[in-house]
Amino acid sequence: MAKRKQPRRESRSASGRPTNPERLLDAGKEALEGLRERTESGHRAAGRMPPSEASSARTSGAHRVIDASIREPLPLTEDAKLLQHGLGQADFRRTDPWRVMRIQGEFIEGFDTLADVNKGVTIFGSARTGPDDPQYVAAQETARLLAEAGFAILTGAGPGIMEAANKGAKLAGGRSIGCNIELPFEQGANPYVDTLINFRYFFVRKTMFIKYSNAFIIFPGGFGTLDELFEALTLIQTGKIYQFPVVLFGRHYWAGLIRWIQSRVLGERKISPGDIDLMLVTDDPEEAAQAVIAAYEAQLSAARGRLEGQF
Repeated sequence: MAKRKQPRRESRSASGRPTNPERLLDAGKEALEGLRERTESGHRAAGRMPPSEASSARTSGAHRVIDASIREPLPLTEDAKLLQHGLGQADFRRTDPWRVMRIQGEFIEGFDTLADVNKGVTIFGSARTGPDDPQYVAAQETARLLAEAGFAILTGAGPGIMEAANKGAKLAGGRSIGCNIELPFEQGANPYVDTLINFRYFFVRKTMFIKYSNAFIIFPGGFGTLDELFEALTLIQTGKIYQFPVVLFGRHYWAGLIRWIQSRVLGERKISPGDIDLMLVTDDPEEAAQAVIAAYEAQLSAARGRLEGQF
């Protein structure tokens, strides 16, 4: 007797909703709109009109116009154009070889601008966090302590936690750096950035964060924040960087993720027990700053040891 064919199971998204190519496209649009809403709410919470709503050019804060000489009629970012293929463009300026040169130019500009940053800390977190939020206050204080210790503070240049960190650096008289990323809407830089670099490509910007930082401090945030967290952990795990603190700020926010990593990822031996210790979890700006300072001193000591070993 022939086996009865089972009906095909309908695929569903992580939220449990039915999914298909049309729904996936809609979800992408909703995700982009959500990103825009979070960014705009961060600016409003700080008492500013969001740059994406402004009818004229910004007049406050660091600002530089992104070159639009090879723009497509559609609102595609340079990242999006790079990751597409088979478009058959005749204009050489719209081809991948040309984009490779622009990517090279971004690396050169980033290296040139940040070449003198020997002590740096990148602080990540949500753009939506307002000045009255305890996490905003904690980010500002953490950045202030680090800036007083001689560290430059790097952020994504936007509102929320990024603004708080840049503000803390500014209040302490330290260097406040913003690495802005091109988005389909105008994100704008917060007014506490004194060194601004605009990037078209995420991977170029991520290289700058790693290259010019001695530590990452990760405040509560979304996918972008999680991306930077796991990027750093992967680089440490694979020996690309070392003695590099990854500080998770906000015990309550990160507790569920830590439990899942311990019970599921470590429990199924996808990582090693030592990998858990790559992350420091805290609610104290002083503890976060001291962890970074201690690691930097250890890095200096190790560098001196390697140098002495060569002679």
